[in-house]
Amino acid sequence: MSVSSDAPDLPAPGGAVTDPAERADTDTDTDADTGTATGADTGTATGTGTGTSNQTDSAAGTPRPVPQPSGLGPLLARLHFYAGVLVAPFLLVAAVTGLLYTFTPQLDAFVYDKELTVAHPAGTARPLAEQVDAARARHPEGALVAVRPGTGDRTTQVDFTLPELGERAHTVYVDPYTGKVNGRLTTWYGSTPLKTWLDDLHRNLHLGATGRYYSEIAASWLWVLVLGGLVLWWRRQRRNRTARRLLLPDLAAKKGVRRTRGWHAVTGVWLAIGLLVLSATGLTWSRFAGSHFGEALDSLGSGTPGVSTALPGASADHQSGHHHGGTASHSGQGADPAAIDDVLAAARRDGLSGPVAIDVPQDGTTAWKVSQTRNLWPVGRDSVAVDASHTSNTSDASHAEAAEVVDRVDFADWPVLAKLTRWGINAHMGTLFGLVNQILLAVLAIGLTCMIFWGYRMWWQRRPTRADRGALFGAPPARGAWRGIPYGALAAGVVVVVALGWALPLFGIPLAGFLATDLVVGAVRRRRTVTSPTESGSTV
Repeated sequence: MSVSSDAPDLPAPGGAVTDPAERADTDTDTDADTGTATGADTGTATGTGTGTSNQTDSAAGTPRPVPQPSGLGPLLARLHFYAGVLVAPFLLVAAVTGLLYTFTPQLDAFVYDKELTVAHPAGTARPLAEQVDAARARHPEGALVAVRPGTGDRTTQVDFTLPELGERAHTVYVDPYTGKVNGRLTTWYGSTPLKTWLDDLHRNLHLGATGRYYSEIAASWLWVLVLGGLVLWWRRQRRNRTARRLLLPDLAAKKGVRRTRGWHAVTGVWLAIGLLVLSATGLTWSRFAGSHFGEALDSLGSGTPGVSTALPGASADHQSGHHHGGTASHSGQGADPAAIDDVLAAARRDGLSGPVAIDVPQDGTTAWKVSQTRNLWPVGRDSVAVDASHTSNTSDASHAEAAEVVDRVDFADWPVLAKLTRWGINAHMGTLFGLVNQILLAVLAIGLTCMIFWGYRMWWQRRPTRADRGALFGAPPARGAWRGIPYGALAAGVVVVVALGWALPLFGIPLAGFLATDLVVGAVRRRRTVTSPTESGSTV
C-alpha cells in the first residue's frame, strides 16, 4: 500500500479516522493488532501490516521507537475483519431463525393445544392397544410405525406412514383416558408442522440441501470469529489487563468507534463460551463437517449405540425397518398391535421409566423397540428390544410374561463422546435445561445480533471522512502481516489450517476463496502503483 509522507492526512490501516473532528474517538496508543499509531497526539506515523513507524519525539528531536508487533495480531485483525464482514449475514440469519425456534415448545402448546393436551386428565388410562385401534379407525390407511404413550395431560401419539409422505408421518392424537381422537397432524419424527417449519427455516431456509450451506458456513466460522476476537481484545488491553477493562465497556469513551468496539468486544467476552458451544453442536449434524464428525466417532468406537432388533433366524433385510430406524415397509402388515401393551409392560419391568417411544416392527422377524425420550436433564435415553412374537399364542393372563426383553442399551453405558454429542444437541435445541436453556439461547441470539450490528457500525465509523479522501466504509487492516510471523510458526499454522479446512469444508473453501481474491487484488494494486505516477514523497 502507498502511504505519503504527510501521513496524518491519510487513513491508517483498518480505516482509522483522520478528520480532526473525529480524532477524539480514536485510540491514543499504538494499535497492537495493526501496528499503527492512531492517536491524534502521535506525530507522524505510517502504518503497514508490519508496524513500520516514522515517529519523532518533538521535545527531544530524536526518533522515538514504536514497539514492533508480531505478525499474529495484524493477521488476526485482517482475518477477523473480512470474516466478520462476509460471514456476519449468515450468522445474523442463523441468530434470528434460531431465536424463533427456541420457543417452539410454547408456540406448540398455544397452536396445537387441542392435539397435544388432554382437557380433563382423570382416572386410569385405557389400554394402549385400544388407543391404537381408535387412531386406526381415524386413519385406516398406512403402516403403523410408532406410538408415544400419553402421560399426565399429554395425549398419546400414534404415527402412520405412507409412501408419498417420505420421512414424514400422519400422527393421530388420542386422549388416553377416554380413547377419543383429538386430531391429526403431518409430523416429522414427532415434531409438529410449526416446529418442523421453523426447524427447516433455521437449518436450510426451506431451500433443501442447498440451503444447508448457509447454516454450515455460519457454524464453521462462528468459533473462528469468537476466538479471534478474544485474542484481539486481550492484545488491545495489554497495558492494563484488569477484569474491569476486559469485562466492561469503556463508558467514559466519547461516542465513536472506541465506544462501539468496547460494546462489541465485551459482549463477545461474556457470550464466548455459549457461542463456542453453539458452533460445535451445530457442526455435529451439519452436512459435511457432521459427516466427518460421525466418521471420527465411529473410528474411535464412540458412535451412538443402538439395540439389536434382529430376532433369532432373522435376515439382515428385516432389521429395524420402520419410520424411526429406517424405511417403513408401507405394507401395513407389521406386528400385531394387540401386543403393544405387553411390550410396554415388559419394558417397564426392565426399568424404562418416564416418557417412551415404541417403534413397531414391520414384520414378524424384528423385535419391538422401546426407547426413553427424556431430553430434560438428566437425559433418559435407555432403550430395549422386546420379543412379543409368542404373545398371540398364549392365554390372556400370560401375555405380559410372554413378551421379553432380548437386548438393552443404557444411556449410562454410552461412550463419553456419544453422551457429549447427545447433551450438546439437546442444549442447542433448548431442551436440556428447560426454560433456563431457552432463555440462555435467546440471550445468545440477541447478543450475537447486537455484536453483528456493532461490528458493521465500526466498519462505517472508521471510514475516512476528508472531502478529498472520503470513503463509504473503513479500510481493512493492511495485508502482508504473515511476513512478521516466524517461519516455523507459519509452517505449523498452514498445516493446522489445511487440516481444519478438510474437517470443516465450509470453513476451508471460503478461506481459500478469500486468500485467492486477496492475492489477486494485491497484485492488481501493486501493478497500478508501479505503472501509475506516484505522489511526491510517497513510499510503497
